[in-house]
Amino acid sequence: MTIAIDESMALITRGVDEVIRESELKERLASGNTLKIKAGFDPTAPDLHLGHTVLINKMRHFQDLGHEVIFLIGDFTGMIGDPTGKSATRPPLSREQVIENAKTYEEQIFKILEPEKTLIMFNSSWMGEMQAADLVQLAAKHTVARMLERDDFSARYRNRQPIAIHEFLYPLIQGYDSVALHADVELGGTDQKFNLLVGRELQKQFGQAPQVVVTMPLLEGLDGVQKMSKSIDNYVGITEPPNELFGKLMSISDTLMWRYFELLSFRSKNEIELFKQEIDSGANPRDVKFQLAEELTERFHSRAAAQNAKKEFINRFQKGAMPSEIPEKELNAADGCLGISVVLKQAELTTSTSEARRMVQQGAVRIDGERVEDYEFELAAGASHVIQVGKRRFARVTIK
Repeated sequence: MTIAIDESMALITRGVDEVIRESELKERLASGNTLKIKAGFDPTAPDLHLGHTVLINKMRHFQDLGHEVIFLIGDFTGMIGDPTGKSATRPPLSREQVIENAKTYEEQIFKILEPEKTLIMFNSSWMGEMQAADLVQLAAKHTVARMLERDDFSARYRNRQPIAIHEFLYPLIQGYDSVALHADVELGGTDQKFNLLVGRELQKQFGQAPQVVVTMPLLEGLDGVQKMSKSIDNYVGITEPPNELFGKLMSISDTLMWRYFELLSFRSKNEIELFKQEIDSGANPRDVKFQLAEELTERFHSRAAAQNAKKEFINRFQKGAMPSEIPEKELNAADGCLGISVVLKQAELTTSTSEARRMVQQGAVRIDGERVEDYEFELAAGASHVIQVGKRRFARVTIK
């Protein structure tokens, strides 16, 4: 039994930042009981990206060990808005937005989790039934002083930035979810540690054994610096087309590749260690990165899609070929011509004209295969051009 527990702990702790408390987790594993593993997701956006899947992968690990996984959709908390890491009050989502986003979550998570072993729940199931008096009693179980121990709350308080009362309710409600579910283990990112510990405390006050808290690191985005986020466009969406997903993964640095292997790949530690040894012996890191990109593209699409994406990548970037399909864009030039920065922005090849100027200055822009080096360059109306930004962004632009 000790060997089984050690093997379970090795899988559970892979890539983990912290376990509170390991001794309690070992005791529960030793009991032989099926554990309830909870992870909550607020449906604040319609699509998941690879950063979200770090938690979902860990849920899959628990499934593989025979435990019950609860994918909790925070449709109630989503209307409050998680204040974690925020310097100002978050605008709440409407009920309609939350429900619409939640539907897409249900479709996407089964790219990783096993449907027959996954229980999807909504915290409105119990919070929607709670009366005002019940919420007051729940609020009485925590103090303002404890709330201000949270780094983001304390920083805002020191800086005299407003903190709305409903923001204090968020960690309480997230904690109460663990009470309602009788959770044995709750998973969350390192930025969620305060909220997860509130769950432990509330369970004690409700006479339950406190849940084990497992925190996962926040996955860095494509830039290798900031956490993956749509707002700063350094993300890889799991619903992106295969070629785009594959290409983005191939663009990460050789150093970041190992972080992605650890947190996103289902390959064993021994396999990953062999990859490292191959590179130390002179293998091209690109070939190992192919393994990562193929695995993840297959997970979210299919084996055939992953193989085709690899062929497309090789043809496009190693043989200099254009992609088989290039988006068509039509732009209007009121004055008979458009500056390159405006063209790149309107063709959705860059997110802003300032980014467009930066890409030109970096030599990353080509028109019909020729590099553009002047950010004041203009294109005349009446012609079509194939415009390329970086290695992966193409558009056939017609200016009228």
